[in-house]
Amino acid sequence: MKIQRILTVSIVLLALNTSLVQANDVVVGVAGPATGQYAAFYDQIIHGAKAATEVINAAGGVNGNKVVLDIQDDACDPKQAVAVANKFAAQKPAVVIGHFCSSSAIPASEIYADAGIPMIASAASSPTITERGLANVFRTSGRDDLSAVVAYNAIIKQKLGTKIAIINDKSTYGRGLADNVKAGLNAAGVQEVVFDSLTQGEKDFSTLISKLKFANVDLVFFGGYFAEGGLLVRQAREQGLKATFMGGDGMASSEFASIAGAAGDGFLFTFYPDPRNNPKAADIVKKFRDSGYEPEGYTLYTYAAIQAYAKAAEDAKSFDGNKVSKALHSGTFNTVLGEMKFDKKGDPSTEPFIIYTWEGGKYKPLI
Repeated sequence: MKIQRILTVSIVLLALNTSLVQANDVVVGVAGPATGQYAAFYDQIIHGAKAATEVINAAGGVNGNKVVLDIQDDACDPKQAVAVANKFAAQKPAVVIGHFCSSSAIPASEIYADAGIPMIASAASSPTITERGLANVFRTSGRDDLSAVVAYNAIIKQKLGTKIAIINDKSTYGRGLADNVKAGLNAAGVQEVVFDSLTQGEKDFSTLISKLKFANVDLVFFGGYFAEGGLLVRQAREQGLKATFMGGDGMASSEFASIAGAAGDGFLFTFYPDPRNNPKAADIVKKFRDSGYEPEGYTLYTYAAIQAYAKAAEDAKSFDGNKVSKALHSGTFNTVLGEMKFDKKGDPSTEPFIIYTWEGGKYKPLI
């Protein structure tokens, strides 16, 4: 795809530009899946990071120093993420924004903790990330367990289904989300009729769909990402399964609509209140749209992560990782997401998840 080739070239050039970093420049590491099936999400992250950096530098930088990005590809692979984290640990960037996948963020964060480098994840949502007492780990996105609460409450209160299937993609994110939804439903006395999994990268879900049809399910909850979610619902409709589909924030990419087509209409998912509607984000949203880019998904969450870091470094009057981490814990940050604080675990004080639905190739809040 042409856009993907352009994105890949841009990432390579930005990575190469770090060799031209000046002594006083503030290096911000960015890590995520620049390659692989989740590159669409990294497209969001890179747009958010670049836009925030441009605005900060135009205003004089951080503590008077220019911000430069060092962008690294972890491909959402834990082993590659550890390699990236070790590279960053050796190079000592001021902060790392990332990693996108929880399975990458968890092992990488241990390395950053040992190196004293703050990490701010703008998408990774596993509770484990902020439950280990790492003082330098933060995120601007929410947690899977909170997403699951919104999902299973909606299933129960809105009576979305009585014969429920829960499917996951075996990823840290997908399995964690599915497990939390299952636990919440079971605690409320609701028992699923199918609990199963598929494999990331799989293309043919005929056997699984036959199982769902045999069980006569009327609701399928999918813990996973847009690639498999889009294919699953499209093939389900082609094979005559009329069940309602629901998932998590892994569906928050326009690539879902490209894959699912019209079959994606009505697919429900949990995500945060849309920051594009925040008045404080109006100018940057307009700037994105004027350039031909729609700041969906995690674009503004990444933008906010860099805003928070910049303000914390200013408050600390330092680039020392421990001092900046303390400032992140104690500060209040005006971001494109609104006013934000981090709790003692590093989780954000932003609004809770809500339910969205796909319709006509776009997602909107379910009213």
